[in-house]
Amino acid sequence: MLKNKKVNYIINSIKNSLKQKNREEISLHEPFFDKSETNQINECIKNRSVSTAGFYTKKFEEKIKKITKAKYAIATINATSAIHLALVALKVKSNDEVLLPALNFVASANACLYVGAVPHFVDVEYETLGIDGKKLEQYLSQRTIFKNGYCYNKKTKRPIRAIICMHTFGHPNNLDLIKKITKKYKLFLIEDAAAALGSYYKKRHVGTFGDIGIISFNGNKIITTGGGGVSITNKKKYAKRLQLLASIQKKPHPWKYEYKQLGYNFKMPSLNASLGLAQLKKLNYYLKAKRKIYKNYNKCFKNNKYFFLFSEPKNCKSNYWLQTIIINKDLKNKRDIIATFANKKGLKIRPVWKPLNKLSYLNNFPKMNLSVSNDLEKRIINLPSSASLANKI
Repeated sequence: MLKNKKVNYIINSIKNSLKQKNREEISLHEPFFDKSETNQINECIKNRSVSTAGFYTKKFEEKIKKITKAKYAIATINATSAIHLALVALKVKSNDEVLLPALNFVASANACLYVGAVPHFVDVEYETLGIDGKKLEQYLSQRTIFKNGYCYNKKTKRPIRAIICMHTFGHPNNLDLIKKITKKYKLFLIEDAAAALGSYYKKRHVGTFGDIGIISFNGNKIITTGGGGVSITNKKKYAKRLQLLASIQKKPHPWKYEYKQLGYNFKMPSLNASLGLAQLKKLNYYLKAKRKIYKNYNKCFKNNKYFFLFSEPKNCKSNYWLQTIIINKDLKNKRDIIATFANKKGLKIRPVWKPLNKLSYLNNFPKMNLSVSNDLEKRIINLPSSASLANKI
């Protein structure tokens, strides 16, 4: 039996908030399916419209446009490929630097490497868990110069071309401040809204503030296509590039195989899109369920002294994809113990990602002072957040 009273208190608080029964396993986040998904997929198969040329992909893109109010949507095989295409479409190239949060999923850093760009890691803020705009602006003012209309890193002599901001766990970053920075330093803005379908900043859907936004439909996201993503944009020239890049760029012909230029063949198959269409019909239910789960945790954790439940930032409406607690600083060295014992009890909680600059193949790239990222790494814990939990609490 674990002797640490504080750790036991935290684990029991989570267990009691979920009304967990003995030996019951509660997943971190799992999809919910019913007959509507089965019927939609069966219809897709019956129509033999299962490939990237199938019409369900187009229908799915239209639904995403309607939800986000973006003018254009290009569905892809996953969100990583969507970030990759965004960088290519914006003509970020080899040796260009791209600013992105260190406390981050690895996809955006990998996408930079795919195009030969250099990830440049920046710190996050406690208020949103996203990029700290004030700290970044001060950092750039001291370490960059303008040359030939572009922003350059004074130390590395490389151009800084873009920012990839992330809406962490579905909570919007401070987009007003990020937009001011991109305008001042003439940078492209890619919004990593992978986990943020249904999240809004000042009543506008995230992913539509930057040049290009991306959303994920992986199996653990608020709605799923199995594997999939989408690029959204309000700019026609970027949409046209994205559409071409996502295809194989074959010239129309009944039997000849002629190609215009390099294409990545990243389009979402129609079969996956058909699953997504059924899932999107439940989006409002999922959003309400997520908020109900948050309110339940908030009520149950109200009087505890060892952690706090993260809430949506000011001027934001979050989809509350993953409920998140931040443990007290004096418990930082207990994070792994909490995760280990909770998982043994069937509570599939997880810590946040290791900061990207600490990964062996990324640790030589530029970085600013990452004090907040390093602190939060040891304090963030994601709690069970499946929409189906709303029916049990």
